[in-house]
Amino acid sequence: MTTTNTEDDNSGANPRFADALRELGLTELLGRTRRFPDATRTAAEAAAAIGCELSEICKSLIFAADGVPVLVLMDGASRVDLELVRQALGVEKVTRAKADVVRETTGYAIGGVPPFGHRTKTCVLADRSLLAHDVVWAAAGNPHAVFPMEPKELVAQAGATLVDVREQSS
Repeated sequence: MTTTNTEDDNSGANPRFADALRELGLTELLGRTRRFPDATRTAAEAAAAIGCELSEICKSLIFAADGVPVLVLMDGASRVDLELVRQALGVEKVTRAKADVVRETTGYAIGGVPPFGHRTKTCVLADRSLLAHDVVWAAAGNPHAVFPMEPKELVAQAGATLVDVREQSS
């Protein structure tokens, strides 16, 4: 699968996300966004298309914590441990959010949720595993485009709290 770097506002990024980048003063990311001819709905598909390690993909996952949406940023090679998210938030129950909740909360469909630039303000947790890389790649508002960003800056732009919520292999 080939990727292309684009230079204009039609970089492949969702228009709402492109607007969010402009509002944040991050317009240079539009020029670094890569668009794919086919959707990359999984972290593995995105990593293969980019030519990076799976752990260099930043997944943006929406969960419901006692019914309230929360965003968890996780490296592409790992799974989120719901019990660790529950403990980090001090809530009773954490479940994966349904597709309609994801779209309503973020303004984006599953597979294309970026780490920031959402429709509503939500609590954001970022797993420390993201900091192991110089650059991570995240969805640019749709399953056809990603953008690169230094992990510490991504965490800051997302307003995330750093936590350890990665599922540990036994």
